[in-house]
Amino acid sequence: MKPATTAAAIAAIALAALASAAASAGNAPAPQMEKCFGVAKAGQNDCKAGPGTSCAGSSTRDYQGNAWKLVAKGTCLTTRTPKGHGTLEPQA
Repeated sequence: MKPATTAAAIAAIALAALASAAASAGNAPAPQMEKCFGVAKAGQNDCKAGPGTSCAGSSTRDYQGNAWKLVAKGTCLTTRTPKGHGTLEPQA
């Protein structure tokens, strides 16, 4: 094989390997998430925080019971704050 042909073959193999790696990384399952109420700091909630609020960043108090943040599924109830544990349902 000529050096140019060899270099082209190596480049093609490397490109195929990178494409394969990228494709398999794209098929990785996304982590499962759940809404966890009462764990967000003021202004750091992911969405709705009760009447009179719109969405992300609208909570007015730390660990507001009706404001939620997305956390890894199964971790909400063990998430501790100065006001207690996170909950799966909104609190007053």
